[in-house]
Amino acid sequence: MLEDESPEKTSPEIPEEPTGEASGLPESPGELVPELEELPEEAPSLAPADRIDLEELREAAVAVRREIGKLVVGQLEFIDLLIASLLAGGHVLVEGVPGIAKTLTAKLLAKTIAAEYTRIQFTPDLMPSDVTGTTVFNMADSKFTFTKGPIFSNIVLIDEINRAPAKTQAALFEVMEEQQVSVDGTTYKLAPPFFVIATQNPIEQEGTYRLPEAQLDRFLVRVVINYPNHEEEKEILYRFKNDFRQARQSEVEAVFTKELVAKYSALVEKIFIRDELLDYIAALVHRTRTHPDLYLGASPRASLALLRLAKAVAALGGRDFVTPDDIQQVAFPVLNHRIILTPEREMEGYGTKDIIEEIVKSIEVPR
Repeated sequence: MLEDESPEKTSPEIPEEPTGEASGLPESPGELVPELEELPEEAPSLAPADRIDLEELREAAVAVRREIGKLVVGQLEFIDLLIASLLAGGHVLVEGVPGIAKTLTAKLLAKTIAAEYTRIQFTPDLMPSDVTGTTVFNMADSKFTFTKGPIFSNIVLIDEINRAPAKTQAALFEVMEEQQVSVDGTTYKLAPPFFVIATQNPIEQEGTYRLPEAQLDRFLVRVVINYPNHEEEKEILYRFKNDFRQARQSEVEAVFTKELVAKYSALVEKIFIRDELLDYIAALVHRTRTHPDLYLGASPRASLALLRLAKAVAALGGRDFVTPDDIQQVAFPVLNHRIILTPEREMEGYGTKDIIEEIVKSIEVPR
């Protein structure tokens, strides 16, 4: 489940949150790639020439789930949000206690894409140049040359991003937003696709630095994942009882190519959305800025993130149009890291999920 950490907890354990009808938010985004089914009656009246064929995209997404599922037990909602974010052209921040397959899931997703992959382990002594690259003097021709850092890749896994100091985290600002790196007055473009998956431990743990709001806002979604349930824990033990070194990772095959990612992203961009739903997105985000329990509301970047991710969710659901349910489904992962509660509400035990749930309930849904 997508969870929200409770502010009064000092333990790294992430508590259970109500779901479904009890929470007021859609039960789970784990079924972004459901079985193929006929389109609902609310499909807009589009000419046959304007319809978008999404069957190939959905089959590819199902294949990605299958490949990752060879090793990862559960975490379907996390996997689906990774796929949707990739197609929406955004980056993903994943938070959870150590040992719950955050890094493994991100690594396996990268294996399903035939593209360059880099893993960067953030540590307190990591320097910005260790990420972006540095200019080196070449003795052979007496010239300075730029040596690219590990950020120059297609799929970049940043492990434990909040263990590096602020100056190193700030090195990601330009590259995440503009897909370029500027060093010594020269700008170096990154080749598409460029997709960052960053993991972080709960900020209550030792040796962590809180990410600044400006950097959090550059992540399309923030996913908080929990411990596996009892049945999933048993399945993990049975699956790896004779595979200590996870040799089955070699069985994971590539599903996407860089060209297919670009093709499917273009299809997502063409998904139809009514003007009334654009107004609905604007109303949701604007409400975060006027809500009395919020110290900081969401930025216009959040509005665009809701739009992009809702389109991706619609495409993965086999629809070439966005529904209000798509927007509500992605509201929590898109907004939960972009708002800050007032100190009074935090002291009372409120979480961001409570406020987002209240906002979703308070805005009239277009019909």
